[in-house]
Amino acid sequence: MKLNKIQFLLFGLGLMLTAQSCNKYLDTEPDNRTQINTIDKVAQLVTTAYPRYDYYYFTEGYSDNTEDKGSGVGSLDDVTARPYNWQDVIGDGTGSTTSYWNGCYEGIAAANQALDAIAKTNLGSGVLPYKGEALVARAYAHFMLVTFFAKPYVIGGANDSPGIPYVTTPETKVIVQYDRGTVAATYAKIEKDLIEGMALLSSSAYSVPKYHFTPAAAHAFAARFYLFKGEWQKVVTEATASVPAGDFFNNLRPLNTVYSTYGAEDFKAAFTRSDQKSSLLLTEQYSGWQRQSSPRYGYGINLVRMFSAQGNFTGKSRADKILSYGAPNYTTYKFNEYFFRTSPGADIGFPYLIAPLLTVDEALMNRAEAYVQLNQIDNALKDCNTFLSTKINNYSSATDAATVAKLQSFYTITDPKEAVIKLILESKKAEFLQEGLRWLDIIRTGLTVKHNVYDSFGVETFVELKPGDLRRVFQIPQEALLSGVPLNPR
Repeated sequence: MKLNKIQFLLFGLGLMLTAQSCNKYLDTEPDNRTQINTIDKVAQLVTTAYPRYDYYYFTEGYSDNTEDKGSGVGSLDDVTARPYNWQDVIGDGTGSTTSYWNGCYEGIAAANQALDAIAKTNLGSGVLPYKGEALVARAYAHFMLVTFFAKPYVIGGANDSPGIPYVTTPETKVIVQYDRGTVAATYAKIEKDLIEGMALLSSSAYSVPKYHFTPAAAHAFAARFYLFKGEWQKVVTEATASVPAGDFFNNLRPLNTVYSTYGAEDFKAAFTRSDQKSSLLLTEQYSGWQRQSSPRYGYGINLVRMFSAQGNFTGKSRADKILSYGAPNYTTYKFNEYFFRTSPGADIGFPYLIAPLLTVDEALMNRAEAYVQLNQIDNALKDCNTFLSTKINNYSSATDAATVAKLQSFYTITDPKEAVIKLILESKKAEFLQEGLRWLDIIRTGLTVKHNVYDSFGVETFVELKPGDLRRVFQIPQEALLSGVPLNPR
């Protein structure tokens, strides 16, 4: 049983919109549906319209936020080893690409069921915020799917390569045939849902807004979406709208102030709490990611250097928590584990964490990159300096502010735009370590990933994953073939 199904039971709804772990969304007929005929039931259903499985294992493993710590060092398992070696993960276990694929489509199924109920039942204007939430959640899940399981969107390109099935109606048959369409068509449908849904959203509809697509969260998602599309002014507009009065400084993660006063346990407990201003969208996800204490492939001694005084142009260290289970096994310690017990008094159940899907920090740096592309370098640097002022230890605006000259010298890059974008991408790499977002920037900007590899004799070599490599697109689950969905080439 999966976490989202457990939540259905907690809500008292007899819904079976998700499949058992051994049955996949695209080949299983939903059954035992209750009638969704009140606003309260719609609202409860829409809370399950979010992916309930994480993408951390495979996105971090594929990216340059992971390293080989050496033969015989740390634990080995397929869910960490295969992504690091850019191999498809077999099966649908926790942290696999298949579990994320299924989780997204399970969330989409919930959104579609809610939208279908709204269309068939006269519930009045009070249901509109939940209709908006369902539409934006559906757009988000499809966006993440096309980002991971299709070729990257090419700004100005035809984008006629296969997309992913865009599902907009509840399933009523065991096996339904789907067409992947194209990346361009998928993006068009995402944008349609996003625009329509955003117009209906309301923060006042929720007792805990951070677990829902509020207007602020939707604007942050829109900024990410338009960054992929290369519609720079829309990125600026949407990112600016993600915080009250455009006040980013007071809504960023306070790494060098509040968080610096916390001990490890207090920090872990606070980081994904719903009262944190920096978090715009949180969701519960069934995951064992927070248990990764000493994997062979993970956050190690080389990566920890990016937080040092030598890791950025200021000559001062970042204020991130650097914790270790014993070198070379490091952790950001961002995630607190929660546990759903399936039997009172027993230690049997499901571990889960609270995942920050969208943050103010990402929105600001997305806006900074858009400013660069709009040739507004001064505005981009202003955003970067606002960001860094909350991340660098003993930051001084007088001596530590980023300038084009400083960045050109530090990165040995002559082009001003390239130098500032380098700062933005490197800042995000450090900020979102162990959160999976680095992979989005890698595929969006065409970065080459380099991994070190130790053999059994301790000899280190390096391998690269370059743009255009078929392995940069994650494999669609084999079960999707039953619904006529072709797999990605290998």
